[in-house]
Amino acid sequence: MGQVQVLTGPERRRRWTADQKRAIVAAAFAPGAVVSAVARRADVCAGQIYRWRREIGASVPGFTEVKVVPALAPPVASADAVIEVRLADGAHVLIPASTTPELAAAVVRAVAGR
Repeated sequence: MGQVQVLTGPERRRRWTADQKRAIVAAAFAPGAVVSAVARRADVCAGQIYRWRREIGASVPGFTEVKVVPALAPPVASADAVIEVRLADGAHVLIPASTTPELAAAVVRAVAGR
């Protein structure tokens, strides 16, 4: 049998608290989860979950937008090539380009969590 939700009063849409939004987004992007299945269970459209994820990501301190732009000059493979990471709080890290992705991610996490 289907379910009916009656909305009374002048407001015709549901209001979600920030905690409810975070819980739905976390469930939708958990390992092995399917966004459309979580959206059906929460009775929202999948696009709404993606919008909430963007809003939550924009409000979480420590996250920043990354822009990829074409290089002005072709990359030069060199022993002293580095990856420069500047965090929103002003922290600055130089990581050698030869560093493994796992080690580089651990370094950035350590600096961000200080």
